[in-house]
Amino acid sequence: MSNENVDLNKIASQVRRDIVRMVHACQSGHPGGSLGCTDFLVALYFKVMKRKPGFDMDARNEDVFFLSNGHISPVFYSVLARSGYFEVAELATFRKINSRVQGHPTTHEHLPGIRIASGSLGQGLSVAIGAAITKKRNNDDSIVYSLHGDGELQEGQIWEAAMFAAHHKIDNLIATVDYNGQQIDGPVNEVMSLGNLKAKFEAFGWDVVDIEKGNDPNLIADALIQIKQDHLHKGKPVCILLHTQMGAGVDFMMGSHKWHGTAPNDEQLKSALAQLEESLGDY
Repeated sequence: MSNENVDLNKIASQVRRDIVRMVHACQSGHPGGSLGCTDFLVALYFKVMKRKPGFDMDARNEDVFFLSNGHISPVFYSVLARSGYFEVAELATFRKINSRVQGHPTTHEHLPGIRIASGSLGQGLSVAIGAAITKKRNNDDSIVYSLHGDGELQEGQIWEAAMFAAHHKIDNLIATVDYNGQQIDGPVNEVMSLGNLKAKFEAFGWDVVDIEKGNDPNLIADALIQIKQDHLHKGKPVCILLHTQMGAGVDFMMGSHKWHGTAPNDEQLKSALAQLEESLGDY
């Protein structure tokens, strides 16, 4: 379902508009990381992933994605809606009672595109590994992708899963870390430093690739395509360190942990929207 002719920058701008409007409307949610990961998810869903029309939970012979840092649900919901999984108008129900688009993705609402409940940090890599093993056993050469926050890597389960994946040569997996250096309580290095993250993953037996410009959707798409060619199915899982800015695209949010979970007020929303092109039509 990927489209070679899409304008990823225009789509990313619209997704960012969706994010700030969704969080503003309910005065709750997580705009900072959502804005920072917009370019990655737009590149993945609109150009890189092998997807079929509709939604099949089994996902045979198609790529799958798992969002581990589920608090950035606004960007995930927007990208899913804009790429055809459900109606864009449903974004207006974000965090409302009985809505399918809750603050953290869940499965019991049966929202197309959501494969796991996420938000309890540290669990997504384990699930992605399970899906990757299933694909191997089914002789399905499709790829499993996952996304994690850098602060999330302070969870011990991540490293158990990383050790397991390398030992079992889970080489149809690409786990991406949103490497923005911020978490809810402040800079990651001040809360609990991750040290040399590249060296850590390599020591655990992973191939590691840095994407330095993690807020350029075209560069990300090209890098992901190259990574698929050069690193997959060669006996090691792959980790991408995606260097992003929290709040990317909205000047007063950029680089600050204060926007991890803070909603913009009316004036801030107006300022944010003035910086973002409406390319696909607001919901």
